[in-house]
Amino acid sequence: MPNLFDPLTLGPVTLPNRVVVAPMCQYSANDGSATDWHLQHLMQLAISRAGLVMVEATGVERQGRITHGCLGLYTDANEAALARALQAAKGVATSDTKFGIQIGHAGRKASAERPWEGGRALGPDKSPWQTSAPSAIAFAPDWHTPEALDAAGLERIKAAFVQAAQRAVRIGFDVIELHIAHGYLLHQFTSPLSNTRTDAYGGALENRMRFPLEVAQAVRAVVPQSVMLGARITGSDWVEGAWTADDAVAFGKGLKATGFDYACVSSGGIVATARIPFAANYQVPFAAKVRAEAGIATRAVGLIVEPAQAEAIVSSGQADCVALARGILDDPRWVWHAAERLGATISLPPQYDRVRRTNWPGAAMVRPGR
Repeated sequence: MPNLFDPLTLGPVTLPNRVVVAPMCQYSANDGSATDWHLQHLMQLAISRAGLVMVEATGVERQGRITHGCLGLYTDANEAALARALQAAKGVATSDTKFGIQIGHAGRKASAERPWEGGRALGPDKSPWQTSAPSAIAFAPDWHTPEALDAAGLERIKAAFVQAAQRAVRIGFDVIELHIAHGYLLHQFTSPLSNTRTDAYGGALENRMRFPLEVAQAVRAVVPQSVMLGARITGSDWVEGAWTADDAVAFGKGLKATGFDYACVSSGGIVATARIPFAANYQVPFAAKVRAEAGIATRAVGLIVEPAQAEAIVSSGQADCVALARGILDDPRWVWHAAERLGATISLPPQYDRVRRTNWPGAAMVRPGR
């Protein structure tokens, strides 16, 4: 049996295998509320047989969304719409498939166009909004200059994370993940490239980690022990003198001490000028280092596309599980095909599996995965 298909227990939750569908923004919500697009999207992912399906980055307040189309969890309408989509997804998934949600705040990277509209900061004719950040430093030229958060703003943000986490629990998610990477608000506090504060939340590494860890503590306090808690963190800013893998280890230790069950280790996104060496497994060493030195379970992510590649990451102990994004979008049956190639046996939807097992002339030529 390949290790990729071994069960994995993280805190209170056991995943049936080590494959995770990464949270992927769809930019298709209506004022934060899930639409029919999310219904079909999540139902499709639900039958992928990944052990854990993560819902896309979800704004904890309206101004915390990246774009007008981003999912949110800040109103009763948002909660009801997402509950509808999640229940539909659970209805077609196997009983052991787990579902999680990533909650976050875009900070200075908010008020942007959808990627297919250009991905730039919203112009004055596109209903932009005031962004906020640790310091009044724009993400890039021609981007909105954010408002530096004061004490009241910090409390508002923290309360928004708590409220969104409580809504996620009511909806029925098995896993809640804080987004502390990709240049969004909580990552902005940790990086010296975006945080030049002179108070208790800026300066030394301990201070820069303070607010994200306070948010983590506040969320941990309201989330039942039956729900798995994790965070997506950054392994590197890919800029000299900024956030490093050693910093990620320190942050991982802080999350573990707070009672978090895992860290998904990604990288980049804090500045537009960073030079990131995109290649297969380019972020895996960060996950391996955090796992070994911080003592917290990790998830590897980033250009993991081949079954043998994913198996090697898990079996070598570099990470406890792997997350796929583009690989799953390109092939929603990736897990089925990976099991076939690696010699694992998994349960498939009988409505589709019967076609794979049909014994008629020429069937082998059209069998999925061949």
